[in-house]
Amino acid sequence: MSDPVETSELLAFTKTVSAKSLSRAAAELRVPRATVSRRLARLEERLGARLLRRTTRSVALTEAGEAFYRQACIALEAVRQAEQSVRRTDDLDRGDLRVSVPPLMSASFHAMLCDLAGRHPELRVHVHTSNQLVDIVHGGYDVALRASSQIQPGLIARTLFRDAMMAVAAPAYLASHGTPRTARDLRTHRCLLGFARGELSETHWPLVSGGKLHVDGAFFSNDIALLRDAALNGLGIALLPRGHVSSDLEGDTLVPVLADVVGAEMQIALVYPERTFLPPQVRVFIEAVAAWVSRELAAKRLPSAPVVGL
Repeated sequence: MSDPVETSELLAFTKTVSAKSLSRAAAELRVPRATVSRRLARLEERLGARLLRRTTRSVALTEAGEAFYRQACIALEAVRQAEQSVRRTDDLDRGDLRVSVPPLMSASFHAMLCDLAGRHPELRVHVHTSNQLVDIVHGGYDVALRASSQIQPGLIARTLFRDAMMAVAAPAYLASHGTPRTARDLRTHRCLLGFARGELSETHWPLVSGGKLHVDGAFFSNDIALLRDAALNGLGIALLPRGHVSSDLEGDTLVPVLADVVGAEMQIALVYPERTFLPPQVRVFIEAVAAWVSRELAAKRLPSAPVVGL
């Protein structure tokens, strides 16, 4: 019977897979690259199977590696939970916290993060900003802040608040191009579109009654602040969160378009991998973000949907 697999070997393997590089895995583990390579070789020798195809530029999983990777992640999570179960209370705010958030968050959000780091000096906070829908599990993230109408399977969502997506346009644009009265009328209008999953240009808008409507884009961006500015400048009709354009609606610089036809509910949520035990770092972050959201809703005098508890 061969010796059991060591945790250090599992870590070297899973970090290499998520980082897609031995050098980056070594940097994250804070060990020499040669150490990672040696642990991988020892792991493959123990298992009697090739797990990774390595070149000078990249690494890729073999078929055996794909099957082993899923089980390795489960095993490491079990080890992490075992460690957390006996950790002292004063250690609850230590360790790494890896977070994914959209770019261009507000200054108050940045202040909240800085305050969190200041109150927990032993907590190493890693904040990654991206418009793309990152793979939380394989990417090694603990938690992500997302605005979406759907949550991926295998993830837990803690809803912070809900907002309505609505079509809006500047009065000047509607005066020049006419006001659409039906969904079909949108086919002749200039639509300002985002990117589905942060990657592909949108081609459809949701209907209040369910289903989707095909639309043609005249301007595309994955930055909703830019889409709002484009709408304010009369470039077309944009589908935006109500909370993001509430002041524009009050000032009549933007007006609703097909309010009873086009639109959907969007939830702003913190999502993280489904686990039996919630890591304390994640709990601390969720509490800080939930408090920040409550303050922001109160400051903007927006209807405060209940923040889901932990």
